[in-house]
This record gives sequence, structure tokens and C-alpha cells, in this order.
Amino acid sequence: MNVLESFSLRGKVALLTGGAGKYGRQMLAALAEAGAETFIASRGVEALEKIACEERARGFKVSALPLELGDEDSIRKVHDTILERCGRLDVLVNNAVTRCACAGWPPSLGHYEQSLRVNASALFMISGLFAEDMKKQRSGSIINIGSMMGMVGIEMGNYKGTDMGQNPGPIYAYEKGGMLNFTRWAASILGPFNIRVNCVSPGGFEEASHPKEFVRNYSERTQLGRMANSTDLKGIVVFLASDASAYVTGTNIPVDGGYTAK
Repeated sequence: MNVLESFSLRGKVALLTGGAGKYGRQMLAALAEAGAETFIASRGVEALEKIACEERARGFKVSALPLELGDEDSIRKVHDTILERCGRLDVLVNNAVTRCACAGWPPSLGHYEQSLRVNASALFMISGLFAEDMKKQRSGSIINIGSMMGMVGIEMGNYKGTDMGQNPGPIYAYEKGGMLNFTRWAASILGPFNIRVNCVSPGGFEEASHPKEFVRNYSERTQLGRMANSTDLKGIVVFLASDASAYVTGTNIPVDGGYTAK
């Protein structure tokens, strides 16, 4: 196979949870542009449908589905709908996340339990459901979207000179760190069925609302001297979803401008 052709997703079916956020939007575009029939799913289905319409206007096959990751029946409905429409799923991108317990140390166990239900328990369930189908196909790629905050502690110097909150809370680091080892575990279990499982750990995404001091501090902490932009994740997602990465599994790839390499 020609090496460029190995990156093509033509004939493949992909599900991206989320799809409207700062990372989800560019990953959706990447999957669609590479040729996959792509489903996006979250509880904000109206926003997703608007985005799906934009992609269909560009000539790509994109559909939006309602998904409440805290609801087992909702997860099963998305699974069944995709199987009924397409008969298979080749690529699962676990991107959706809730941030309900990210403000310091919330006093209630309920905050943590709600966060873990969506960001951990639902991750296990949706991955397991589609893995059973991929086993029958003897192929598949599961891509977990983590964070460099699952790899390192907080760099307090990033917030110097700003009034930004300096503590996203323990749950985010806990969940994203756990995602790394879940990736390794799942890769071990599913490897015999030719199902690959990998994790992508993005760095900070520059937003218009960020104080100039934060952007400067953070950018200086990276090796490329900038924060992430609206295209930086497109290539890695296509690579891991495609046959170009046929011998890559159980790994975590930081896409952080060299932040975690320092």
C-alpha cells in the first residue's frame, strides 16, 4: 500500500464522543476529511447537529446522535443505532468529558461520583460495547483523548500575574492519569483481536479569553513557544485511526508542543 493511502479512512465508520468543543471540532473535521463516515454524539445534540450540517455541506458524511454518558441506556442506544445503520464501527474516539468537579476540592462526594461516572465508568462501558463488535471484525482502533495534566503536576508559574484559578481540582488529574493505564490495559486485552487502543494527551489550547500573561507563561513552558491551536490534533487522530499506525498500540502520545518533555 502507498504510504499516503495508508492514512485514508475511506470505507471506515467512526464515532467521536463530543465533537463541538475546542478539540472535538477539529478531530471531527479530520476524521471526515480523511474519508470516514463519522458519528458525533453528546447531550448537546442541537449544537452537534449544526456542526454536522456544516460538514455535510462540505461533502462529508457526518451524523449527530444524542448521548448522555451518565446514562447506560443512552450509551446502548448510540451503540445500537450505529450498528443498525452501518453494521460496524472501525474507530472509537473517546473525547467527551464532564468538568463538574474541577473547581478545587468540592466538599461533596456527589461531585466526584458524578465526574467518575461520566469520565471513567462510561469510558469503560462504551469502549467495551464497541470492542465486542470489533472482535468479530478482527480489527478496530480506540483512541482515548487524555490530557498532559494526566502526566504531570500543575505548573503554578503558568498563572503568575493572572487572576485565573490555579487549581483544576484532583479529579481531572486522577481521571486523565487513570486513562493512561486503562489504555495500556485495554490494549493488552484487545490486542489478540487486532484492536488497537491508544491515548492522545493534548496540551493547553489557546483561547481568546486567556489573559496575556497566562498565554506568555504557558508558551514559554513549551519547547515550541506556543499553545495548541485549532488544527494541532488533526494529524495524530487520523494517524491513530488509520492503517498508517497498524503496529501502534498501548501507547500515549503527548501533543503538547514539548511541554511534558521539559
